[in-house]
Amino acid sequence: MNRISTQPADRLRLVTPDGGRRPGPPALVLVAHGSRDPRALRTVRALLDQVRALRPTLPVHLGHIELNAPLLPDTLAALGDTPSVLVPLLLGRGYHVKQDIPEMAAAALGHARVAAPLGPHQLLVDTLDDRLTEAGWHAAPSEAERRTSAVVLAAAGSRDPDSAADTRRTAHLLADRLGVPVIPAYASAATPTVDTAVRALTARGRHRIAVASYFTAPGRFATECAAKAPWLASSPLGAHPAMARLIVHRYDQVLSMPVRSVA
Repeated sequence: MNRISTQPADRLRLVTPDGGRRPGPPALVLVAHGSRDPRALRTVRALLDQVRALRPTLPVHLGHIELNAPLLPDTLAALGDTPSVLVPLLLGRGYHVKQDIPEMAAAALGHARVAAPLGPHQLLVDTLDDRLTEAGWHAAPSEAERRTSAVVLAAAGSRDPDSAADTRRTAHLLADRLGVPVIPAYASAATPTVDTAVRALTARGRHRIAVASYFTAPGRFATECAAKAPWLASSPLGAHPAMARLIVHRYDQVLSMPVRSVA
């Protein structure tokens, strides 16, 4: 599952049998949430550079839901009638994925399709695993360490039950990878909080508790959650190569599905 091809879409034949030019592949528009923290925009731009490196001939653009320029409607307006695939830089289903982004796509002049959110997926687990290792997590813990270790998967939170289900699925995948309990916790809008999750794990005899930052980029929520770690805290997912591959994979998934005609 982790060996996702980065080839198909930009290898489309651009010349027809009669010598005419075929249209190029749809543009990939990465849809970020937006943040007042300048580190978030720097992270998203670095991730865009990685996507462009994977697909050098693919038009790649950025649009934000709020707070940062360019806003998604402005990006789509600049594309005109160029077809596009919108890939949410979001980790699960929620209001932005279900409502905001599809509504902006429907208002675009060109045909815009919306990809699935990034999570849950094994490539996210690859990224979480690497970020924890960078923070000091032992890749091959002893049995004694394993019995006393656990992870709190710190996410933004949403009132949408599908979003919580997606985060729980990622927690289960990460627990399978690490071999220790992983409890999802939230910065807002959902429970448990990181503090509550840490207390629950401590009560179960888990004293080596890491906080895995399940945020795409640095920001207030990520910083607040990391500060509550009793042992170590990983960095946000950020511009990790697996994240870039996952973005391209979500784009390719859309292209593999038939285009539905409008009656």
